[in-house]
This record gives sequence, C-alpha cells and structure tokens, in this order.
Amino acid sequence: MTATPEQRLADLGLTVPDVVPPVATYLPAVRTGDHVYTAGQLPMRDGALITTGKVGEGVTAEEAVECARQCALNAIAAIRSQVTDLSRVRIVKVVAFVASASDFTGQPGVANGASELFGAVFGDQGVHARSAVGVPVLPLDAPVEVEVIAEILPAGGERTENGA
Repeated sequence: MTATPEQRLADLGLTVPDVVPPVATYLPAVRTGDHVYTAGQLPMRDGALITTGKVGEGVTAEEAVECARQCALNAIAAIRSQVTDLSRVRIVKVVAFVASASDFTGQPGVANGASELFGAVFGDQGVHARSAVGVPVLPLDAPVEVEVIAEILPAGGERTENGA
C-alpha cells in the first residue's frame, strides 16, 4: 500500500502545522472547483519568521532553501484547510519569490527547497510546473515566499503528469 502524504511527512520528521494567520487582509487559501490557490506563504514557524533578510546578503543559500521548505510546509497546511484528504492533492504550480542581493542568481536552487518537499510528500502528484523569481524585498523582510496552485483529484483518482 502506498504511504499517505501524512505518513511521508512523519517519515521526514514533520507534521502539518496550523495554518499561518494572514499578515494582512486575505485568506491563506481559496478553493474554487477542483483547485486550491494559496496566498504567498512566508517561512513562519511557531508564529515567527525563521530568518529575515536578503539571500546572498546576510542570508545564505542554505538558509533560504530551509525557508522555502518551511513555506512549502505552510502551503500544505493552507491546502489542507480546504480539503481534508491530502492523498487527493496534486501540486500543479509553484511560484517561489526570493528576496535577493543584486548579484544573487541562485533562485532556482532556493526554490528546490519547496519543490523537493512537495515531491517527498506527494510523490508523483507533487511534481509541478514552477517559477523562481528574484525580488528586492518581501513582506516582513522574509527571504522567501512561496505560493501554490493545487488540484483536488476525485476520490480514488490520479492524473498523469500531463493532467490526462
């Protein structure tokens, strides 16, 4: 029998956290039809950012990868607030924003922190399209922000990587 996303998280020593409360006027996630759109998720853990600043200027690439991973975990929490069975979730699109020093060009490597976690948790259903974008600053001086589009599959249903 295939492990559930929750079992895979447990194998990684992780659990789905509580949904991070919004820092402004928006919802953490919205479901419309068979898709869930998350708001940008910051690297919050236990109510605080795990680090602040720009990647390549005070924040190392390794620290930023961990931030992206925490953002992904927070996105899973936001998605779960809209669907109770994570086994029905397929990650479709991930956008990673990286607050970067002007000469930092490793945004794709930072975004891998989120992408690799989605793959580890959702298996083939965690493989997704992605953008990794360098920006000058993010809310609360976060080094990384991740937003996700997820598809909710029919009970017992799976899609191929092309959605057919």
